[in-house]
Amino acid sequence: MRRSVAGPAAALLIATCLSAAPASAQAPAHIDVSASRIPVVLVPGWGDGRPRLDPLQGRFVMAGWEPHMIALVEFEDPEGSNLVHAGELAAAVERLIERTGAAKIDIVAHSMGGLAVRRYLLDRGAASVRKVVFLATPHRGTVSAKVAWGDGAREMEPGSRFLLDLIRAQPVPPGVQAITVRTPLDLHIIPPESATLPGIPDVEVCCPTHVGLLDDDEAFRAIRRFLTAD
Repeated sequence: MRRSVAGPAAALLIATCLSAAPASAQAPAHIDVSASRIPVVLVPGWGDGRPRLDPLQGRFVMAGWEPHMIALVEFEDPEGSNLVHAGELAAAVERLIERTGAAKIDIVAHSMGGLAVRRYLLDRGAASVRKVVFLATPHRGTVSAKVAWGDGAREMEPGSRFLLDLIRAQPVPPGVQAITVRTPLDLHIIPPESATLPGIPDVEVCCPTHVGLLDDDEAFRAIRRFLTAD
């Protein structure tokens, strides 16, 4: 999506691209692991759900996270408002903390899911979250949202009130660590700088697609390195 396209046919084409996952090119490598891991919540992007996160969950398990230490979020309305998604995320975090007994959890969020994470952190979540990885999140919006639908798409349009509220706030609250991970082949986050945050370390990996970041060796190495660092 290098330019905005009008008309129902174009909208259908772009929506298909937004939700189409490429086949995994490589199987995740086996890794020697230590005994302990922090529980992690995986958050999908616009129009996606748990199945899209399965490859990433598999990588976490192979890297030493016990399956019960991983929660995959399923939003009731995948194209809905990030304000609603933030509340659903809060419930998922509470369930994971109750199940594991952990004091804090980590979050890995893809695409629009990262905006729900930021709203959650701003509203109520800072005390429960240790680290966040934003995978290709349009922090300042993306023009591709103009041909998508739902309240979530409207919130991703550059200059939306929702985004302006986040931009006025700190990228993440004090006490929460974060990184952004992105790819130069992302045709969904336009302009590409929208996937970065001021003052937050940025990792660019070459060269999966927007969705391909969820099952990419180099991207997962960056995620694992960040989450397991002291």
